[in-house]
Amino acid sequence: MSDDIQKHLRNAFEHAKAYRGQGRVADYIPALAKVDPSKFGMSLALPNGKFYCVGDATEPFSIQSVSKVFTLSLALERSGDDLWKSVGREPSGSSFNSIVQLETEGGIPRNPLINAGAIATTDRLMDGQSADDTAAEILAFMQERADDPSVFIDQEVASSEAATGSRNRSLAHFMEAFSNMRHPIETSLSVYFRQCAIAMSTRQLARAGLYLAFGGTDPISGKDIVSTEHCRHINAIMMGCGHYDNSGEFAYRVGLPGKSGVGGGILTIAPGRGAIAVWSPGLNDAGTSLVGSKALEHFVHALNWSIFT
Repeated sequence: MSDDIQKHLRNAFEHAKAYRGQGRVADYIPALAKVDPSKFGMSLALPNGKFYCVGDATEPFSIQSVSKVFTLSLALERSGDDLWKSVGREPSGSSFNSIVQLETEGGIPRNPLINAGAIATTDRLMDGQSADDTAAEILAFMQERADDPSVFIDQEVASSEAATGSRNRSLAHFMEAFSNMRHPIETSLSVYFRQCAIAMSTRQLARAGLYLAFGGTDPISGKDIVSTEHCRHINAIMMGCGHYDNSGEFAYRVGLPGKSGVGGGILTIAPGRGAIAVWSPGLNDAGTSLVGSKALEHFVHALNWSIFT
């Protein structure tokens, strides 16, 4: 079976390589604009501790919005269902940084995986602690999930985001106008920019996401990370909202819960099987890795891992 997995991973990698150059890097964040668009890595983490990797699978990259899955995990465990007073659970059907729905829906973001929803989630995670302590908590959580203390916050990327974050500030101010921010905007955003700037490899990211494939329990350490109920809810939100206005297309083609980031990473969860992470910086029009999504579609189809099978 292991030989088959490696073969299918390699085949998916080779299939998707043909699409390199068709996407566009996130050049509105200067630090990300410098990333080589030809980079491409892919990793699979299994519950027995085995990894299967191809390409640039050990090179760190900025996980950006993939971080939202992990801050959601922390916030749900801390706040429980009270979190849903600050953010909804519906697909947005809009771009990741859209401000339009906030006005018509009373400052409550559609879901925690768009920018406004993630800012609200991070703001709630800060309850009772400082910005630096919250950022440190998020980083420590990522290091523990990846089983690797080398996971780090890329300060250049964080500074670049802060310097170009006018749209995110607008989202936060809009939510504040509807009394949906509990902390000073710049304080909450300082955490948000740092969580998005966490740098990991696809191997580390796949390892970090394993608990979401096994009911909230890390299958390697045996540690309970989130409740079974919260794990089910996180996966459901990833399926419906993980790729913004491209979420339906991803569900149609890949058939697994996933979360993309404009750094070119995608974390995909195969319930009961494992976690898959890909990275290729060229994005489609919705901000999802073009090459990465092609590779995932090919790999999941070959192994018949879609939850709709």
